[in-house]
Amino acid sequence: MSTTYVRSRALAVAAAATLVAGVVAATPAIAAQNDVPPSAAGSIAAIDKGGAGQGPSVATAQLAAGTEITRSEVIQRAASWVGIGLDYSWDNTYQGYRTDCSGYASMAWRLATPGLDTTSFVPRGVASWISKDELKPGDALLNDAGGANGHIALFAGWTDSSHTSYDAYEFTGSGVHHRTIPYPYFSGYGTFKPVRNNSVVDDVINPGPDNVGVYRPSTHEFHLRNDDGSLRKVGWGTVGDLPVSANWDGAGPDNVGIYRPSTHEFHLRKDDGSLIKVGWGTVGDQPISGNWDGGSADNVGIWRPSTHQFHLRKDDGSLLAQITWGDDGDIPVSGNWDGAGPDNVGIYRPSTREFHLRMDDGSLKVVGYGTAGDKPVSGDWDATGPENLGIWRPSSHQFHLRAADGSLLAQITWGDDGDIPVSGNWDARQ
Repeated sequence: MSTTYVRSRALAVAAAATLVAGVVAATPAIAAQNDVPPSAAGSIAAIDKGGAGQGPSVATAQLAAGTEITRSEVIQRAASWVGIGLDYSWDNTYQGYRTDCSGYASMAWRLATPGLDTTSFVPRGVASWISKDELKPGDALLNDAGGANGHIALFAGWTDSSHTSYDAYEFTGSGVHHRTIPYPYFSGYGTFKPVRNNSVVDDVINPGPDNVGVYRPSTHEFHLRNDDGSLRKVGWGTVGDLPVSANWDGAGPDNVGIYRPSTHEFHLRKDDGSLIKVGWGTVGDQPISGNWDGGSADNVGIWRPSTHQFHLRKDDGSLLAQITWGDDGDIPVSGNWDGAGPDNVGIYRPSTREFHLRMDDGSLKVVGYGTAGDKPVSGDWDATGPENLGIWRPSSHQFHLRAADGSLLAQITWGDDGDIPVSGNWDARQ
């Protein structure tokens, strides 16, 4: 029996995190200013972590709250001070902002110059305390003590699904750093809590709809359809490989990959054409992919026909979940069926032409679609959020994509005899 494997697109909120990650990757050149990078005040110790003293906040009569600012702009502004030779100072300024930890955060948040201090962000109404689970790029970890005891680090994203460390920007006595910090901060430097600038807004993302494609085992090529109907051809894999597709690096468009049953390895293609190799599964397993933890990047999994179990992989290589779902003869699928939270799993039952989809609470949703011989796909065909279903009909080489109301959204002729259907956002845009 030919088996079809489908991918699952990350949510728009994850895409927003992807946009920020793209900004973080490059440190923009700083524009010419009237002032120059200052020298450190003689009384400041060149410490590498925590606070090193702060100058006075902006006067109460001045506007402390900033205008609306996107998360990606916060990260871009923070990155602009990295690597340009700024020294820590209680008194000096650069671009109008004090060159200390809270002046740096004030600059990134585009507050009034010369900036607030750590004791003032929340009492002035500029920022509010939030929970760890609410943290997004552009937020911060704040120790709101005064003087040298206070400190603030700008949050740029979690480094992995365990949420035990994060990517951050901070200004310490040894300079401006972009680095990984253990949550909530290095031990011995006081109490740090998550905080959010009340003027920050999520980036508006328009990733566009998902589209279809096929994997051609005879040539080891993916034939991917762009939104304008054009073809993108990607060579990947070898004899016996099975296709998968997803957003492996959490940035840009989706990409392709293969599962090699002979070695139980996934060979995932990054946007630059390089390889990510992941060992997962055993003899007889069938591959799937999805965003199991709601982060920016997708991951892999397998469905084990012998036990009817899904084994879903976390970013750190551990087992995220083992879910029993399906029966003999079923074909595994994955997707974000309710448009919220992480992706989930499901099966397509050829004997009844039904999708049996698992919801986040473990309940079952059954959707009838297709006819004898059809192969399943899933995707966000209209870019509205929840993923929907579709089939590829080998006899006519046609995709029949289902709208949320059960009607036929699109009928697309694509592929040839012997092909295996895939889906993904091949030309994602913002």
